[in-house]
Amino acid sequence: MIPSVQETDTAKEQILLPVEDSEYLFNRELSWLEFNRRVLEEALDDANPLLERLKFLAIFSTNLDEFFMIRVAGLKEQVIENVNKTSLDGMTAQQQLDEICERLRPMIGEQMLCLHEEVFPQLAKSNIEILDYKKLNKTEKAEIDEYFLRNIFPVLTPQAVDESHPFPYISNLSLNLGLFVAPSKNLDAGKLAHLYKNRRFVRIKLPSNVSRLIPLGGSKTRFVALGDTIRANIHHLLPNMKAEQCHLFRLTRDADIELREDESGDLLRLIERELHQQKRFSFPVRLEVSAAMPEEMIQYLTRAIGLTETDVYRIEGFLNVPDLMKLYGLDFPELKDKPLNYKLPKALRNAENIFDVLRKQDVLVHHPYTAFSTVTDFIDAAAEDDDVLAIKICLYRAGKDSPVINSLIKAVRNEKQVAALVELKARFDEENNIEWARRLENEGVHVIYGMRGLKTHSKVTLVVRNEEEGLRRYVHIATGNYNQTTSRIYTDLGLLTSDEQIGADATDLFNFLTGYSYQNEYRQLLIAPINLRERMLEMIGRETENKLAGKKARIVVKINSLTDDQMIRALYRASQAGVEIDLIVRGICVLRPGIAGLSENIRVVSVVGRFLEHSRIFYFLNAGSEEVYIGSADWMHRNLDKRVEAVVPIKDKKLLKYLKENILSVYLQDNANARILNADGSYTKIVPTKGETVFDSQMAFVEEEI
Repeated sequence: MIPSVQETDTAKEQILLPVEDSEYLFNRELSWLEFNRRVLEEALDDANPLLERLKFLAIFSTNLDEFFMIRVAGLKEQVIENVNKTSLDGMTAQQQLDEICERLRPMIGEQMLCLHEEVFPQLAKSNIEILDYKKLNKTEKAEIDEYFLRNIFPVLTPQAVDESHPFPYISNLSLNLGLFVAPSKNLDAGKLAHLYKNRRFVRIKLPSNVSRLIPLGGSKTRFVALGDTIRANIHHLLPNMKAEQCHLFRLTRDADIELREDESGDLLRLIERELHQQKRFSFPVRLEVSAAMPEEMIQYLTRAIGLTETDVYRIEGFLNVPDLMKLYGLDFPELKDKPLNYKLPKALRNAENIFDVLRKQDVLVHHPYTAFSTVTDFIDAAAEDDDVLAIKICLYRAGKDSPVINSLIKAVRNEKQVAALVELKARFDEENNIEWARRLENEGVHVIYGMRGLKTHSKVTLVVRNEEEGLRRYVHIATGNYNQTTSRIYTDLGLLTSDEQIGADATDLFNFLTGYSYQNEYRQLLIAPINLRERMLEMIGRETENKLAGKKARIVVKINSLTDDQMIRALYRASQAGVEIDLIVRGICVLRPGIAGLSENIRVVSVVGRFLEHSRIFYFLNAGSEEVYIGSADWMHRNLDKRVEAVVPIKDKKLLKYLKENILSVYLQDNANARILNADGSYTKIVPTKGETVFDSQMAFVEEEI
């Protein structure tokens, strides 16, 4: 029985909570799978433009790659090492692996059915095709064969397995062809005859630096797949041999880097070494094979690689869907979403000097609707301004050809003090960040490689400027990275301000990051792992107490993931007290809403649409004295305790009202991309009622004016 609010005569009633009952929490991994199901649903929705549907099919696959490399790998490691540990909902690692497998296989089937029965045939109507080599005419085959001999054949390296050649190392996410070969009956090997007696397995790795889609006949829209091309020309690679049918396969390996930072004094070299070790020795977690691959070969591969039948995924269709993103790059605007018209905030449109504007008012930016140049121009203006003395910045994922990097280098050359914390432990961006760190360091930037034991996930820039009244600090704090590419496809928020207290807090934060200081009291900022968790719990608790005391209470939170059990239990207590709670959670949510006596006052909405929802907003009614915060942190254990995060209050009343009424309330009105989380863990898409207008929150922001 679920305990409920107890009836007492005191103002603050005692709320009982089943703190140990795992049935009130969803499984983290299965919740993530449900998120990826929502991504797949965008591909299945024929209301979306055709190439956008293809894009979502590719995103579904790349999401799975990361899921297997990190989450499934972690579960398999627990099984291998006999770790006696259960998830928050009480499942063992093996139980989770079994359930993942059971849920995922039908989803992959839906993906392939959508690709081959809907997307490919409809693309063909626009003359965009992936052609089967066997169905080409003689002229077309000759062209592809010639292309193979000139551009592919010299690069390939067949690897046969025998007594002197052990099974080759199969690298992570590589696409390969496998086949069995035997000497042809007419082969006369002479002195080498002893080498050509038995049937053997041969692996051919498809080179990553050769296009996976080969254009046909000078066309920019008709292609033959690289694997199909190699398969058709296998006789060139293995002359005088009897080659059986080739089949594609792809291996996924563990990609989670475990750092023993206490054993190394050089974080840069440690991460480089771990990346090198990972590429060579990470253990396998998933084998994808063409559905046509014979069982003999599948069993051979699983034994040789060290996997089991449950780790094998037979793909009824195109293997490695992300290769099809080349088609998305084709010039077919009618098959894509309409491009956005990026805007500048009204306060900055005619401004000659951004610092003059920020002295008078705070400025909010909302990407991708607000041009990312608003942020890069701010940093570049600081680099060029004669009165700017110093720039400090946290870089988590800067992307390639980053204008931010160029501005920092310009600032150094203009004799300004520049400090950049480059987070080398940003997952899957480690190598890119190492490259940026070295380049910045060579240019004279003070580079800090993150903190020992913590990832620096905060998105903060501090500019120190010498003005008539003395030194003034300008700060940019955001929910997203300093990455111009992702700024066009992620929704994010940022605040530009010259607020003295926020500037002082930013200074203390950078001293904490770059020096050996430990500031445990911040004036305005909420910083993880210093005070963010405690302050968020306090604010949830305040809403709970206000409701019990008969005051107004309300919580609205927009985040990417909700997995932290402390935060969830605090929300359950608030719900039991009667606090109305709306959670806009894009991805993982292990909180179970809608349980009578526990969470019936909590509604969880997920918005998955054209853009990846990435902004984090925290709203508390506070008995009428409303508070709104934005920042880099989700409500996950890693964000609250294992990362350096920065969350900033919105002090400007107009901006606070804008976030409440023009952003949060807009998401809660969505009936185009929104789905409601049910008490059983499933999601139900919100659809307009008869006569109700379809309302797409993401598109509503296109017309917004900040």
